Amino acid sequence: MNQPQRDTINVELAEIISQQSYPGDQYILRVHAPHIASEAKAGSFVHIQCATSLPMRRPISIMRTEAKTGMVDFLYKAVGEGTRQLAMRQPGEILNLLGPIGKPFQLHKEKNRPLLIGGGVGMPPMIFIAEELKKQRSHYQPLVILGSEVPFPFTTQPSQFILPGIPAEVTATMPLLEEWNIPCRLASLQDYPGVYEGYVTELARLWLNALDEEQRQQVEIFSCGPQPMLKAVAAVAKEFAIPCQVSLEEFMACAVGGCAGCVVEVNSAQGRAMKRVCVDGPVFDANQVF
Repeated sequence: MNQPQRDTINVELAEIISQQSYPGDQYILRVHAPHIASEAKAGSFVHIQCATSLPMRRPISIMRTEAKTGMVDFLYKAVGEGTRQLAMRQPGEILNLLGPIGKPFQLHKEKNRPLLIGGGVGMPPMIFIAEELKKQRSHYQPLVILGSEVPFPFTTQPSQFILPGIPAEVTATMPLLEEWNIPCRLASLQDYPGVYEGYVTELARLWLNALDEEQRQQVEIFSCGPQPMLKAVAAVAKEFAIPCQVSLEEFMACAVGGCAGCVVEVNSAQGRAMKRVCVDGPVFDANQVF
């Protein structure tokens, strides 16, 4: 159900279809939101009214969409009052969603080896990009690296793909990506079976070092996750002279560019400038923000 537009951002009343819980207070929420499903791009997010008793919405990245059925999936972690309230919502209830919002990731045809790096609740945009790449699998040769310090919100399985530079014992992957024939490896400091014991950037560096110069020139990095991880990803991109786009995570009030509560300082052609993560981002060139 749609309500009138607020300027160019849509307000949609979405029915909760399912809500699955995972260890580490993680949840995958599926809603029926046809407008968002048809308009969202990888990197888009929605501003969710988690409960009618809470006036402040919460920004949550979109993980998957199905335009034909109108389904939208979100992965989130219950860490504060808003997301804890959202975790209590049940199938059949209606959520008030504002979106899709934000500048999405941009794929470039000349860079046919996308490296997608997601950490924690920064994993959803990487899965969204991967699904877009699945449709163009004949052109792109992606690699997805996902990191988490709580159990992954899926049951891992050994991968069929052998990847250059990746230790042979590091085999764990996300089943959905394996189903899409997209190579993926997992990283964590928690000593999970088949998972690389270390940081996502260490795993990325191993893979990049195993490529020859011509192959590295075809790589473009896309990343979303905690700011320390994004800084480390940006450093890897700079080390290998690889273009890199990052999606920033910031607290937001209005999410439509009016309050300037999510402003960050960035480099621009005119020098240092203040940009709003909600509408000028959340995706930025890594060189702009780090």
